[in-house]
Amino acid sequence: MKILVINWQDILNPLGGGAEVHFHEIFKRIAARGHEVTLFCSSVSGRPSAEVIDGIRVVREGSRATFNFHVPLRYRSTFARESYDVVVDDLNKIPFYTPRYVREPLVTIVHHLFGTSIFKEAIFPAAAYVWGAEQVAMRVYRRGLFAAVSPSTKRELEEHGVPGSNISLVHNAVDHDLYKPPVAPRTPGLTIGYLGRIKAYKSVDHLLRAFARLRAAIPGATLVVVGDGDAKPGLERLAAELGLGGSVEFTGFVSPEEKVRRLQQMDLVVNPSAKEGWGLTVVEANACGVPVIASDVPGLRDSVIDGTTGWLYPYGDLERLAAMMERVLRDVPERQRVAREAVQWAGTFTWEASADAMMRVMDEARKAKHEMRNKS
Repeated sequence: MKILVINWQDILNPLGGGAEVHFHEIFKRIAARGHEVTLFCSSVSGRPSAEVIDGIRVVREGSRATFNFHVPLRYRSTFARESYDVVVDDLNKIPFYTPRYVREPLVTIVHHLFGTSIFKEAIFPAAAYVWGAEQVAMRVYRRGLFAAVSPSTKRELEEHGVPGSNISLVHNAVDHDLYKPPVAPRTPGLTIGYLGRIKAYKSVDHLLRAFARLRAAIPGATLVVVGDGDAKPGLERLAAELGLGGSVEFTGFVSPEEKVRRLQQMDLVVNPSAKEGWGLTVVEANACGVPVIASDVPGLRDSVIDGTTGWLYPYGDLERLAAMMERVLRDVPERQRVAREAVQWAGTFTWEASADAMMRVMDEARKAKHEMRNKS
């Protein structure tokens, strides 16, 4: 097949997150099977307007602020003439409204819908714009075929009127050649980690405030925040205000190899987000033998089996989070038990299986389009 994918960012964008990993890991495998994959995405500083990454042709244009306006223009001027067999719309920010102009078979990937959680991320005018765009998008997209990354996201789509029969699960997964438990013992000490994009709705400030409470009980504990995003400067100021000093490290953007090295030195990972599509970093941590405490919200309640591969706490309950972190760090046998379960759980998710699932959705889209054309 000749496949066009539209996503805001590519895997080399420092502001990329789970959506970019999901796309790249799946479609580099699809490209390796002999299919021709083109990604159209926004520009990133220091990278060319076109290059090939892991067999994927990457075409960049426009900024993060303007990319959604470039999509219909570039599609009509260029891509519509390149005879693609299927188009994949990775819907994870401002919608591109592709059903209005794309004529090829279309599949929409959805990680999660922002809903009202966008008001935690942006100031009112911008948040209202995103919220409104999402409401309109669901009316535009809902008759098409979807690939959802979790059962929570599937339920969200159904609540917006998408028939369940039009939604397939294409899970996030783990590269088990890279993400695995350490061979050598961990460095002595108690280390808590956060991994992922640093955005306001991810609520990393909750983790910092809970960690400040934990430090009163376990003074030697440290916190490592791995990732980058526009909320990072504010979190660095908050850490200073809380007097956390040298007990918190902000690594910024790191390579996958460095992320694994960091993970393998952690005793516990925390994801305090207000909402996730799945929580890819949860299963990455699990694959490295690290249990996870996460907020009990859509997406994370899919990726964490409470009491088995990690623990869930009520979103925003800082006292509960601090108490849970203390209990887990002090109870070594319990932490080791859950770590073993976590490794087994992560092992059930592979990118090859997700690539197979995505191929089935794309084949279904092509078949449905062919039948529609025959009827007309």
